[in-house]
Amino acid sequence: MRPYHERVPSMFLTAARVLRNPLAFTAERWTPQPRTVRRAASAALLMSVVIVVTGGAVRLTGSGLGCDTWPKCTGDSLVVTAEMGVHGLIEFGNRMLTYVLSAAVGWVIVAARCAEPRRRPLTRLAWAQFWIVMGNAVLGGVTVLTGLNPYTVAGHFLLATALITAAMVTWQRAREGDGPARPLAGPPVRRAVLGLTVLCGALLVAGTAVTGSGRHAGDSGDVPRMPFDWEAVTRVHSLLAWAVVLGALAVLAGMRLLDAPAGPRARARELVLVLFAQGGVGYLQYALGEPEILVGIHLLGSCLVWIAMLRLLLSLRDRGPAPTAPGAPGTPAASAVPRPPAAGPGRADGATVPAAAG
Repeated sequence: MRPYHERVPSMFLTAARVLRNPLAFTAERWTPQPRTVRRAASAALLMSVVIVVTGGAVRLTGSGLGCDTWPKCTGDSLVVTAEMGVHGLIEFGNRMLTYVLSAAVGWVIVAARCAEPRRRPLTRLAWAQFWIVMGNAVLGGVTVLTGLNPYTVAGHFLLATALITAAMVTWQRAREGDGPARPLAGPPVRRAVLGLTVLCGALLVAGTAVTGSGRHAGDSGDVPRMPFDWEAVTRVHSLLAWAVVLGALAVLAGMRLLDAPAGPRARARELVLVLFAQGGVGYLQYALGEPEILVGIHLLGSCLVWIAMLRLLLSLRDRGPAPTAPGAPGTPAASAVPRPPAAGPGRADGATVPAAAG
């Protein structure tokens, strides 16, 4: 063992390196397996959905102002107090879940940065999740400080949807390579799915108008609502939902007609099934007068619809196999693994239709 007077400078140098770039310091000492990166991405995606559902529970239980200020819970206390009752516990508990979400996103950042080979696109996606979480935390605080203004509530949900988007793309990229995106379907299918994605996004925005003008304001007090006729915006939301369902059915039929690859067809079937389930819950909650439990299930369904939509969109291209751990035995190199053919003329899966014999 080196003498103490020689070890002290080394300890200070190590501490300085950790403070200067803790991720690089960690990457020199830990290389996660690819499955660790995938698990981290899955955890972040799961938490991005959980935080939406628990945020909905805050609103549906009338606990939106359970903590009446931000960043503290009250003017005098950082945490919930016994006098604040169950509404304070629910709101404060949801705030605490933000730390769990941040930990999950932090795990993705560290795992992606320390992975070998280093994947900068994956690391950037992980950091994008972090900044969305930070931005939405501030917007959540603004929502409380403005007394649950319906427009900030809507923005809070849409920014949470942006987090789901970033988490879903990260989840997908953790399971594939970093090669150039090669289309697996022809231009008509790709354009149709892109248009369907935009329409699905419009459906989510319309859903915030239904919520913002409906009766579940988030607090039992006098909370401002959007100045829309609830029945009218509900009809618009319903029409958009039917447009998305019919569009998904048309995309699925087109994929079968054009003999698209099995992967995108399976994702299209999943989207159709989730849409029908979500539509059934939506009509049921409307018929029963919006009971809280069904509204909460419908909120979860909106997350699942968007995830299914993104999975379909991302299934239309291929980036090759995911990198393997350095020195993994018995694993072929990425370049040795065959990739699906790119889409070409004639068929959606890239196969060329042979010319007729002369």
